[in-house]
Amino acid sequence: MKVAVVGVTGLVGTVMCEVLTERNFPITEFLPVASERSVGKQLTFRGKDHTIIGLETAVAAKPDIAIFSAGGSVSKEWAPRFAEVGTTVVDNSSAWRMDPTKKLIVPEINAGELTESDKIIANPNCSTIQMVVALAPLHQAFTINRLVISTYQSITGTGVKAVRQYEAEKHDAPLAKEEMAYSHPIFDNCIPHCDIFLENDYTKEEMKLVHETKKIFGDDSLRITATAVRVPVHGGHSETVNIEFAKPYEVAAVKQLLKEADGIVVLDDLKAHSYPMPRFAKNKDEVFVGRIRRDESADNALNIWVVADNLRKGAATNAVQIAEYLVAKSLVGSEKVAV
Repeated sequence: MKVAVVGVTGLVGTVMCEVLTERNFPITEFLPVASERSVGKQLTFRGKDHTIIGLETAVAAKPDIAIFSAGGSVSKEWAPRFAEVGTTVVDNSSAWRMDPTKKLIVPEINAGELTESDKIIANPNCSTIQMVVALAPLHQAFTINRLVISTYQSITGTGVKAVRQYEAEKHDAPLAKEEMAYSHPIFDNCIPHCDIFLENDYTKEEMKLVHETKKIFGDDSLRITATAVRVPVHGGHSETVNIEFAKPYEVAAVKQLLKEADGIVVLDDLKAHSYPMPRFAKNKDEVFVGRIRRDESADNALNIWVVADNLRKGAATNAVQIAEYLVAKSLVGSEKVAV
């Protein structure tokens, strides 16, 4: 199994290498791919040194799988070129998510839709992934009509520049305007502005939650509204989700469904002050759900609190899980390789 990681030197690319190693993904040849300024540098993967290569060289190598985390413009240009030589691309950018010809995959929910002909597969947005993992068993049981979402998103979702801004502000270090990832200080602050503002006055991040959720569930009738906030946190993204169901439910049944679902850990012991927090979700692959309680202001409504490491389940781990599914179902490579 020849595997390329495109954008290997970035925050998510680094975590992808960690996840591939931790999960013992079957790799016979590893291709670390980055921009020209990194080509020729050395990178250690699974205890061996590898030379970083450029995109042209990577395409020529015809990997079985290429996992992309290099930005939308790179994906738009290069994912089709990899696909043309038979590579299956799992793309972490927003480039292909809403393309009607491309599948948007969270393995716990809809990996079964994938076929051998799917050569470009979209990884959803980080805040969408963790939320739909928590919502999927509830939607199946009680049918969701409406969602009201508020996110509290880690600076790591913006990238290295944001982490540097946070550290500089934390230590009162001078920072030039061009060095700032945000237009306001992030240390000791919350910024209700994730991604760019759109014509409807929502941010792009907020509308990703709307459109991607509908696509993953295959349900355009869902009514969804969201507010996304950047917070000075490293560990992961947190979300409050208010859910209105079509059917009556019992809180005990909700908790049981979540406990039985793949990829979810329920932390909901209020007497012990046990509930999900990004500090303790960091470096973990699960989606953590707590504060599960009835919304007493509306019929068939529920509140939940959802937390996950945005660099792992929100990006790298989900992408690797997609690749694992492709291998397990013999959708890539010349023969099935046991995972």
